Amino acid sequence: MISRIIWNAMVLGALLALTTGALLADEPSSAQGRTPAASQRHAPVIIHERHGRNVTSVNWSGYAVTGAKGSVTDVKASWIVPAIQGTCPSTDQFASFWVGIDGYSSNTVEQIGTDSDCQNGKPVYYAWFEFYPHPSFIVNSLTIQPGDVISAEVSAGAKGAFTVTLTDTTRGQTFSTSTRIPSAAQSSAEWIAEAPSSGRVLPLADFGSVSFGVSKLPDDATIGKTSGTIGSFPSNDVDEITMVTSAGATKALPSGLSRDGSNFSIAWVSTGP
Repeated sequence: MISRIIWNAMVLGALLALTTGALLADEPSSAQGRTPAASQRHAPVIIHERHGRNVTSVNWSGYAVTGAKGSVTDVKASWIVPAIQGTCPSTDQFASFWVGIDGYSSNTVEQIGTDSDCQNGKPVYYAWFEFYPHPSFIVNSLTIQPGDVISAEVSAGAKGAFTVTLTDTTRGQTFSTSTRIPSAAQSSAEWIAEAPSSGRVLPLADFGSVSFGVSKLPDDATIGKTSGTIGSFPSNDVDEITMVTSAGATKALPSGLSRDGSNFSIAWVSTGP
């Protein structure tokens, strides 16, 4: 049986406006300034269509591992910052790469990542974090460039405490901040390339491809009493997500997992919408 959710702007608008049950008890510490696009958000996944464990979405591509409520306590990822391909157009385009907890089947997302964007006709690269539905913050203390190897982690502690950490291993720079989200479901871990949103899903910048799980920095998670790579969890809990347009055409396509389940890549296909 194929379940289908027809995507439209009203769905995204509802997600962006949603705050009930998702308020932060504390504002994140050490915030390094808001993102250049103040209204740019990294919203929960908007599912377009499901075929078993293969999912299409208008804003996410990558992998998600699901678990029981309260079971996801840690997720780690590494990736190589992709360079914008070709010449940036006059119209702004965005591509976000991140690791996180929640948002796949819940209304909050605890996440940290990098962007490879086209803004004002020029490539722009930066690190950011977001405790959705609260705003994104850019991390001004980190210098991000194409080819940098990124290691990132989101961990959950007692009483809804979350810590997000990102290290540019190429430059030896690290950023970390914490907050509390008592209502977070802790029911999914994600490794994602995203077309962020601002009242609608924004055009996806041509990033070529991005590699997750690089060198000795595998993608892994702790769910319940189990810690392991993406592919080590039961297949019924692992979803592969392809980003598509509202009409169903592919925008970003993930590869299969490596033999040990620790790495994969995502290829840009089209800008969208």
